[in-house]
Parts: sequence; structure tokens; C-alpha cells
Amino acid sequence: MLKVMFVCHGNICRSTMAEFMAKKHVKDNGLNDKFYFCSSATSTEELGNPVHYGTARVLDRLGITDYKQKRAVQIKKSQYDDFDLFICMDSANVRNLTRIFGGDEQGKIKLLLSYADLSRDVADPWYTGDFESTYRDVKIGLDAFFKQQK
Repeated sequence: MLKVMFVCHGNICRSTMAEFMAKKHVKDNGLNDKFYFCSSATSTEELGNPVHYGTARVLDRLGITDYKQKRAVQIKKSQYDDFDLFICMDSANVRNLTRIFGGDEQGKIKLLLSYADLSRDVADPWYTGDFESTYRDVKIGLDAFFKQQK
């Protein structure tokens, strides 16, 4: 089983969107025994807070409802050995995560859009309010990620 943690700054917008979209893909395609997904933050700013209402609207529209109990959590250094991949939403997350872990000896830290051969960050709706652009970026990244896992 491939264990993947999605990571963003606060764990209320992008990483939670990726987590629950990935879980839906796995469920819809009968891949539950192949993947484990969760998400976390590099910061402490949103700890304990629920999914942002803009992300909730996107997930609701997609028929995803299992996010409602999700609360923001911060990643811990000790989790490096527990996961196969840490998929970050932007380059600042990569830097912060590398600092938290004290490096990335096993090359586990990736950018989501790098799976689609894109060298840019997932749009951050915290600043733009544009959750549709974030959704499109997450979908592009996840589609490419799952295609590479076949």
C-alpha cells in the first residue's frame, strides 16, 4: 500500500481538497487496498480548524462528503518514516517540509503539479478566493499522479 500525505500551509484548503479528491478516486476505482491518503499543514496557524468553506463547496459539488470531520493538523518530524510520499501544493511547502524533516534523504517530498510535468505551484485560494482554479490544479496533478501509478 502506497502511503501518501498531502501537504500545504494550513491544511484547510489545498491539501484537504487533494486528500478527499484522491480518496474519492480510490473508492470509485476499487483501489482502497492500494493507497492510503491523508493531509497536514506545515504551520500551526489553522490547527483544529475545519475545512475552509470554499474547499467544502468544491467537495460538496463533487459529491464528496466524508471531509466534514476533518480538522487541520500539523505534520511532525517523526512522520517521515511513516509515509512513502509527501506531496506538497507549493514550493514553500517543500522548503518548510524539508526543514521540518531535517532533509529528504529518500526523495519522498514532491510537488503535486510535477506529476503533470508542470513546474508551478497549485493556486492558493487563501489569497485569491478562487477555489475553482485550485480545483483545476489539484485535478490535473491527481490525474497525472494516478496515471503514473498504473
